[in-house]
Amino acid sequence: MTDPHLDGNALAGPLREIFAVDVTAATSRCAACGLSGAVAALHVYPNAPGMVARCPGCEEVVLRMVRTPDAAWLDLRGAVSLRIPM
Repeated sequence: MTDPHLDGNALAGPLREIFAVDVTAATSRCAACGLSGAVAALHVYPNAPGMVARCPGCEEVVLRMVRTPDAAWLDLRGAVSLRIPM
């Protein structure tokens, strides 16, 4: 993959619109390779259709987010779990 990416902190603003907590501090587990780590450590590609966050271990898609004028679409099928500190 040669596209430049941002770190998962690029998701902070868009996810803040949906969740009352900072989800970039959460721990996600990749469904493909099992790597666990902070959402902030995901590789974010902001120029895909919406934002695409990939696992830093295996580059599989962990999270997709698309914002439309009246809704937000969040696809987490690439994550086995998301542990959010409260």
